[in-house]
Amino acid sequence: MTENADKRAAGDAGGPFVITGTDAPQAAPYAIELRDIVKRFPGVVANDGVNVAVRPGTIHALIGENGAGKSTVMKILYGTQRPDEGRIEVNGVEQHFKSPKDAIAAGIGMVFQHFMLADNLTVLENVILGAEPGKGVKIDLRSARETLTQLAAANGLEIDPDAFVSELGVGERQRVEILKVLFRGARIIILDEPTAVLVPQEVDELFVTLRELTSTGVTVVFISHKLDEVLAIADDITVIRKGKTVATAIPSQVTARDLAQMMVGSELPSAATRTATVTDIATLKLEGVTMNATARGSRPLLDNVSFTVHQGEIVGIAGIEGNGQTELLKAIIGIDRIDGGSISIDAHDLAGISTSDRREMGVGYIPEDRQREALLLPSPLWENAILGHQRSARFGKGMWIDQAAARAYTEQIISSFDVRTPSVDTISLALSGGNQQKLIVGREMLADPKVLVAAHPTRGIDVGAQAAVWDAIRDARGQGLALLLVSADLEELLGLSDTVLVMLRGRIVAKLDPAKVTKSELGEYMTGAREVAA
Repeated sequence: MTENADKRAAGDAGGPFVITGTDAPQAAPYAIELRDIVKRFPGVVANDGVNVAVRPGTIHALIGENGAGKSTVMKILYGTQRPDEGRIEVNGVEQHFKSPKDAIAAGIGMVFQHFMLADNLTVLENVILGAEPGKGVKIDLRSARETLTQLAAANGLEIDPDAFVSELGVGERQRVEILKVLFRGARIIILDEPTAVLVPQEVDELFVTLRELTSTGVTVVFISHKLDEVLAIADDITVIRKGKTVATAIPSQVTARDLAQMMVGSELPSAATRTATVTDIATLKLEGVTMNATARGSRPLLDNVSFTVHQGEIVGIAGIEGNGQTELLKAIIGIDRIDGGSISIDAHDLAGISTSDRREMGVGYIPEDRQREALLLPSPLWENAILGHQRSARFGKGMWIDQAAARAYTEQIISSFDVRTPSVDTISLALSGGNQQKLIVGREMLADPKVLVAAHPTRGIDVGAQAAVWDAIRDARGQGLALLLVSADLEELLGLSDTVLVMLRGRIVAKLDPAKVTKSELGEYMTGAREVAA
């Protein structure tokens, strides 16, 4: 960056920051160089002169608030979008990618936040899927196995090639995704929010793996909202704000507070909540809830789960994904049927009550997968804003929707939760993942639920929006909201919750005081490394 650009970046970010230049001569070409990238969509400029220069064999973090343009510029680099202006160079050679196939041919691989694996296939089958070695219709499995084994050993990614993906934990699935791109010859790997669903021990293992990769010359682009992790693992950091590159920083010369101010102009938020608002009024109660396994001989999905959430209380559920949290939330909202026990709200048994009726009773729901379970992606925001609430008198009568009321409600969500969008008529698919999440959280919070069942409410959103969501949760808790919170963000879980329950293999195995347990200790309970708490 030039001296003037440095000054502008520091000024825009709200304070004096140490910025490293990117104009110094390089002994070798940059692994990636994006120059003045511009990408326009109807009504919005997603990238407005983005510049990123990534040194070979390094971990380069890309950070920015939701809607800043990170996802768009990475899609351009991976060939799923084409820039309107600008230049892309990979290892000093200009590239014009028309599809991901072109990017893969240039040695670029991408691991998406939502894993793209087939549960019913083995690790080996997933890794070679779409890139099967051999001639004609005959697949050379022996060669593929040898290549996979060598890649795994060389990069610290050991895993059983014959294990079914359905049997793997989240950290192991991520290894498979990394092996997939390495198998295709990637020397540049883009990781989108790679730690979003990992416990602390798995994050440590991932960071060891990334260092192994870079020691062999692999270049890593690390997209994240977790600034402490960015500072711990990155060699360089590029900050994007409102579609522009505002700074490239060296981690040793900035703090998390500096980065937060560069990103969103505000300080790093805290999830800490210690004001007591818990009453003795039981709102949500589960007694002996059981959900049988879908396959013969497997363990129950839910095994005798019992707990109570009171008015003004937040009960956090900790656990590595795949240990019953998804089934628990779907049982409460009525999507999945339970095989034993009872679920009640305000002492009213929910047996036989449909999901829509539970919603009308005041049950809010933030699902795990925003795109598959919470949004109609081709539909405008005003339609998505009333999903689950369309039967409310607030939005019409019978089969008729009051479009003016729905649009006004959408505007309220956009304003309160800073959803970045040109208009309420924009389709949900056009929003960034973080802005989609803010729309969903706003939809549920502003409906004034008496019970909120929430999975990862701040996953994929920036620090400014995270603070707004946490404030909304605290306010609602103070007004009597009963919240069941599932989160992979252990800081969020420990900061917001009044009580933390740990789920392992479909059972509640520990009840913990969040004020007295550390993130590392909680991670040990989640993995089963620590004995069950009394």
